[in-house]
Amino acid sequence: MRPNELTATEALSLMRKGELSVEAMAQACLARVEARDDAVRGWAYLDPQAVLEKARVLDAQPVKGPLHGVPIAVKDVILTQDMPTQHNSPLYKDSFPRLDAGCVKTLRAAGALIFGKTDTTEFASVTRRGTARHPLDPTRTPGGSSSGSAAVVADFQATLGLGTQTAGSTIRPGSFCGIYAMKPTWGAINREGLKMLSPSLDTLGLYARSVDDLELLADVFDLEDRAPPPAFSLKGARIAACRSPAWDKTEPATREAFERGVALLREAGAEVEPLTLPPAFDALPEHQATVMAGEARATFLSEWRAQGALLHDDLKALAAARGVTRAQLLTALDAAAACRVQFDEIAARFEAVLTPSARGEAPQGATTGDAALNAMWTLLHAPVVNVPGFKGPNGMPVGLSLTSPRYTDRRLLNAAKAIAPLFEARGAA
Repeated sequence: MRPNELTATEALSLMRKGELSVEAMAQACLARVEARDDAVRGWAYLDPQAVLEKARVLDAQPVKGPLHGVPIAVKDVILTQDMPTQHNSPLYKDSFPRLDAGCVKTLRAAGALIFGKTDTTEFASVTRRGTARHPLDPTRTPGGSSSGSAAVVADFQATLGLGTQTAGSTIRPGSFCGIYAMKPTWGAINREGLKMLSPSLDTLGLYARSVDDLELLADVFDLEDRAPPPAFSLKGARIAACRSPAWDKTEPATREAFERGVALLREAGAEVEPLTLPPAFDALPEHQATVMAGEARATFLSEWRAQGALLHDDLKALAAARGVTRAQLLTALDAAAACRVQFDEIAARFEAVLTPSARGEAPQGATTGDAALNAMWTLLHAPVVNVPGFKGPNGMPVGLSLTSPRYTDRRLLNAAKAIAPLFEARGAA
């Protein structure tokens, strides 16, 4: 196995034993980039020489951090002091703020190798699409808006990745690309230095190729539950199967994966119960769209006033306050707040809630996919983990999500860690 194909956990084990250097790890990732970048196009900025120089510095350090030398891809809406942050927008072309976002500072302090900046839709919105393609089929999208981060982690060009999620921009690409993705509880990880789209929704997202690696990141970011998480065993575990209000938008690939996931869990001894959420939840996808558009008015006001000619027409309309009134925004925010408390109470009866990650397989063409299956969970501020393992009729990945109450991220990872081997081994059978 080449070093770039290792998970972070596996690579760290070899590095601590002196069997793998950071430079060798970096060289393997760079070789993969050179071989595959024309097809995947996941990078917005990458300086191979700078990567190798940083790798050598890390190799020379006597003290090794918990992520020592692990290559991490960073979505290009997150500030990095040694790389430009351009947001895939002509307003910020060649912009070089020379500041690290809070999450990047934390990763550097843990010894991570910040590898490069990854492709994104403009401002992580639904306007200008980026360049990234699906690593398994270049005619398909890797998802968005965290397109590049998901694609390069799935293609073994980086070991871990950072994305963001306002609707479904972390979980959906994870499902499309067949990797693990996590949207933590809203606010659990510092968002300083992330370009805001909707402050009530925006959340840092995490990409990895194992649950162990998501746990490494959870440790580094000091994720803490509201109460110590209990041990998790599949046998006897209470799992809710929630189709969600957007079930009518799912495709056969997701429906079949969902039913197979339920069957596998039952075969493993879990007690799986159908969960239909109260009627108030039916309006949450619409409320999420209202909050995202309504808060974008303030987010993009400065760009509109200063450089309006370069701002995409859709963002101009948001900044000009067309489409969503303050009264509509307040109604959506209040409805979401009430449902958050209610969902926490409902989900607390279960070890985890199983729900679809995306409508189906990654679609072909320029679209980055539909966030209909994700938007509600983002609005609820709940933690979500995409677990891969299933395939659709075209052989493309399909994931399923696990979610739970707010600030039960570690409990959710415990459940994902037990369920992942089951889905990986038998999901596509």
